[in-house]
Amino acid sequence: MDGEPLSRLTLSEFSQQLASAEPVPGGGSASAVVGSFAGSLLAMVARLSLDRPKYEPYSATAERAREAGDHARGRFLELAEEDARAYAAFAAARRMPRESVEETEAREAASRTAARAATDVPVAVVGECVRLLDEISAMAGRSNLNAASDLEVAARLVAAAAHGAAANAMINLPMIGDERYAGATRATLRGMLNDIDRTVATVSQTINRGGLREPESE
Repeated sequence: MDGEPLSRLTLSEFSQQLASAEPVPGGGSASAVVGSFAGSLLAMVARLSLDRPKYEPYSATAERAREAGDHARGRFLELAEEDARAYAAFAAARRMPRESVEETEAREAASRTAARAATDVPVAVVGECVRLLDEISAMAGRSNLNAASDLEVAARLVAAAAHGAAANAMINLPMIGDERYAGATRATLRGMLNDIDRTVATVSQTINRGGLREPESE
């Protein structure tokens, strides 16, 4: 992939690239960027909760959430770049010549290797989503109540990022040519997505009840 790194583009420029006929950036990078937005929102809510007397009992949770949100924001942007590079490599492999048996075999081997890389990145995105959602869940009912809806938005963005990344991973699995790996990856992704959906529902319920809950135990 050539050109300006995705993280240096304006929102308008990224949206324009996403809308172009070029295969990258695509849905995988978009999913990772959505995850970055979720991390940003968590960090924002944490900062709005720190150094406020009312939320002092939750300061340890908020400080951890701030660090987690800032880390996730950067890591998801890295994964957006990695996803674009991985898919660009796969597209390049599919363009390799296949005029002879040797060329066809080389093309298929390169395609399998590239498909594996193009699967590993979105799987990593889902894993980051699980970790980020754990911190969002811990903050639910323990943050600045004026920003509670932003926390719910963060949770729902995490779910969107995870489901989008998982869809990209799933569609690549048949091209890897390793059914054992494919089966294990499908099972892992489905398990993570189910956990994410349950956690998002719990976060939403906690926030919509209003009020604060007990601080985390030491």
